[in-house]
Amino acid sequence: MQPFSYELKHVCKQSGARLGVLHTPHGDIETPIYMPVGTAATVKAMTSREMEEIGTQILLSNTYHLHLRPGEDLIQEAGGLHTFMDWHKPILTDSGGFQVFSLSKIRTIREEGVTFQSHIDGSRHFIGPETSMDIQQALGSDIAMAFDVCTAYPCDYATAKENMERTHRWAERCKAYHTREDQALFGIVQGAFFKDLRIESAKALSDMDFIGYGIGGLSVGEPKPVMYEMLEEMMPYMPEHKPRYLMGVGSPDCLVEGVFRGVDMFDCVLATRIARNGTVFTRNGRLVIRNATYARDFRPIDDSCDCYACQHFSRAYIRHLFKAGEITAGRLASIHNLRFLIHLMEDIRQAIREDRFLDFRREFFENYDMSRNF
Repeated sequence: MQPFSYELKHVCKQSGARLGVLHTPHGDIETPIYMPVGTAATVKAMTSREMEEIGTQILLSNTYHLHLRPGEDLIQEAGGLHTFMDWHKPILTDSGGFQVFSLSKIRTIREEGVTFQSHIDGSRHFIGPETSMDIQQALGSDIAMAFDVCTAYPCDYATAKENMERTHRWAERCKAYHTREDQALFGIVQGAFFKDLRIESAKALSDMDFIGYGIGGLSVGEPKPVMYEMLEEMMPYMPEHKPRYLMGVGSPDCLVEGVFRGVDMFDCVLATRIARNGTVFTRNGRLVIRNATYARDFRPIDDSCDCYACQHFSRAYIRHLFKAGEITAGRLASIHNLRFLIHLMEDIRQAIREDRFLDFRREFFENYDMSRNF
């Protein structure tokens, strides 16, 4: 078997949703999958052992942040990212493109790449397609992402087209420069919120024959129906037997709707970010556990959840920890939110396997209060 390959195992007869397996040097990944985000080589408030215990198959780490601190040379000296963070399952590293995009006031984009100021100390740095490949190859992730240009929402057509075409040129440079055989390289589809550009980008990236494909430039502030519309437009032009990764998306409703539209992989920091602020996922929608209404609520966060927090502690107790300023509060909420999304994806895969994903989707939204969503 090649170091990396993808098998489309089953297509749900009821919905068309996809079940697959990604084979990587550090293990197989069942898809569709949610990938927790370990920006700086750790998922915030979690240990590697805890991530395994909640059923995590693959983690995402951030090229931009690791390049700035502690530096890819140090991580390579430590034996690579897997050894450095004691995580021996697959890792995906993003290209750094989105983080550079978010630094709009302190970066300059040219054809050769992007010059930007560090958000840490203001020092000047440069990342281009070749630089991004060098960093990710030194980190030793299983999946690397091509360096792209992400477009803001809203934007005009000319800007979206210019950024898309530059993304295509950069994708070709990444593919030509990338040499690590035990690391898969994914291209990234762009095109902002214009249907013709999304289709053009999907076709162009498909012709480059990457191992997998990211879908970038969505979930950047647009209404969710707009994101879903873009997915529906581009999916017929995406290679059927390659994994499709919707980048930066991770609320429960978006996972369900993304799978329905043919997405295989998702990632987002939402789960741990809101957990640290006292907000948790449930099958009925979000719950702000810091609120006074839960002061004497001795039920678990979610009756259907099998995580450590739900099996051992009540809403009242976790609320007490938040009100008392205890670090454990954010840790328990993070354990729950991450396990909730991983468990949701397990249920989704089972529904696809049994050709009943439309029924699952209907039942999910019958219970899920969208007014308590994100």
